[in-house]
Amino acid sequence: MTNTTVADAVRGGWVDTRAPEAWRPYLRMMRADRPIGWWLLLLPCWWALLLAGVTRGFDWGDLWLAVAFWIGAMAMRGAGCCLNDIVDRDIDAKVERTRSRPIPSGAISVKQAVACMLGLCLIGLAVLLTMNMTAITVAFGSLVFVGIYPFMKRITYWPQLFLGFAFNWGALVGWAAQTGSLGWPAVWLYVAGICWTIGYDTIYACQDKEDDALIGVKSTALRFGARTREWIAGFYAGAVVLAGVAMASAGIGWWAVLPFAGHLAWQIKTLDHDDGDVCLRLFRSNRDAGLHLVSGICIAHLLPLAG
Repeated sequence: MTNTTVADAVRGGWVDTRAPEAWRPYLRMMRADRPIGWWLLLLPCWWALLLAGVTRGFDWGDLWLAVAFWIGAMAMRGAGCCLNDIVDRDIDAKVERTRSRPIPSGAISVKQAVACMLGLCLIGLAVLLTMNMTAITVAFGSLVFVGIYPFMKRITYWPQLFLGFAFNWGALVGWAAQTGSLGWPAVWLYVAGICWTIGYDTIYACQDKEDDALIGVKSTALRFGARTREWIAGFYAGAVVLAGVAMASAGIGWWAVLPFAGHLAWQIKTLDHDDGDVCLRLFRSNRDAGLHLVSGICIAHLLPLAG
C-alpha cells in the first residue's frame, strides 16, 4: 500500500506522526487531521441546541445532545469526505492540490473507501438513534443533499449552495432534538448557515480557480470572478441578518450575533482571493466565527438584557 502524504494536509500532524501506518490513508481520506470540516458541520447543531433552550430550558440531557452531535459530526463529515473522494477521484488526479489524496494516489482502493464510508455512517446512525423520532426523521432528509452535492460542481457554478443545504441541516436536527418539533428560529438559522457556507466555501474554492477552469469544474469562485469580495460580503451580511432574525424569533436579543458579525467583517477586510494561503487561513478561521455565535447566544441567555 502506498503511503503518501496529502499535499494540502497539515504537515507533522498527528496522523503522520502518531497514527498506525496502516490507518493513515483512511484517516487522511476522512480528513481526520483537518478538524475544520467537522467543526463547520457541528456548529449549526450547537447554535440550534442553545437557541432552543430559550423556549424549552436546559437539563443534563442537553449535555449528551451536545456530545452526540460532536460524535455524529465527526463521523458523518468523514463519511462525506469518503463519498466526495470516490466521486471526484478522476478530477482530484488532475488537480495539483488533490492528486495526492488516498484514492487518486493509489493508497486506497474504491472498495476500501466504500467500506470506510459505510462504517462511519453506521456510527452516525447509532448516535442518531439515541434522539427523538422527530430529530431522526428530519436528519434523514439531509441525505438528499449529501448524495447530490459531489456532482454539483459538474453542472452548476453554485455547488457551494448545495454544500450549504447539506452542512447546515444540523440546525434543523438540533432544534428538533431539543424540542421534539421544528420552529421558525431553526429555519432562520438554517438559511443563515447556508449564506455563511456559500461565503466560506467560496473562499476555499479560490485556491483551485486555475485548475478548476482548466478541467471544467465549476464553483462560485469562478462565477464571482473579480467581484468575489463583494459577493462574499453580501452572503456574510445575509448570514448575520438572518441569524439576528433567528435570535429575535427565539426571544433573545439580536445583538447576540455581533461577535459573529465582527469576525466575518474581519475576514472580508483581510481577504485576498488570489492568494491561496490567505484563503486557506480565512476558511479555517470560520471555526472561530461559528464559536463566536455560540458565545453570543450563551451571553444573551445569561444577561438580563436578553429578550
